[in-house]
Amino acid sequence: MKKNKISFETTFWAHQELENPFEVIDTFLGSESLAFYKQTLNEIVIYRSKDEVYKKECPGDVFFTYTALRSFLRACSALQHKNKKWRVTEIAAERRSILSQASLTIEEYENPFIVFHNAFAEHSLADFEFFLCEVIHLALRPTIVEFDSDLLTPYIHVIKMLDASQLLLESQVEKIEINE
Repeated sequence: MKKNKISFETTFWAHQELENPFEVIDTFLGSESLAFYKQTLNEIVIYRSKDEVYKKECPGDVFFTYTALRSFLRACSALQHKNKKWRVTEIAAERRSILSQASLTIEEYENPFIVFHNAFAEHSLADFEFFLCEVIHLALRPTIVEFDSDLLTPYIHVIKMLDASQLLLESQVEKIEINE
C-alpha cells in the first residue's frame, strides 16, 4: 500500500517547496532562531488569555510565523516515523550539558526522534494544527474568549519538538541499516 505523501507547504515562508522533513527543519531553524520561535509561541499562548491583540502593529508577522510553524509541525509529523530508521550517533561536545537538554528527558536527548513519536502518538497532526490555529486566533482577538479545548498539552509537545529539532541539527544523524 502506497503512503500518501504530505505537503509541508513551505512555499509561503521558505519561497520554495521542500520535500524532505530534515530540509524543512534546517530551513525553519535557519530562518529564525530556536529562541525566537519559543518566545513567539510563548507570547501567543499568553496573549490568548488577554484582552489585547498580539502584534497589532504588524499582524502579517503573525501570519508568517503561523505558516512556518505549520510547516514545522508537518515535518515533525513525518519525523515520527523515523524513530526506527534513523539515530543520533554523536552530539557535539560543546552541546553536552544539562542546559542544552532544555525540555527533553535524558532518553529524548539521546534519541530526539522519540519526541516526535510520543507527540504524534498522543495527538494527530490535525490536533496540532488546530492548536496552532486556535491559539493564534485567540491571541489576535481584542477580547477574552472562553475555550474548552486543551491547549497546554499540545503547547508542551511543540516546545519539545522545537528542542528536539535543534538537537537534530546540531548532531550527527545516520540511517540505520535494517537487515531482514
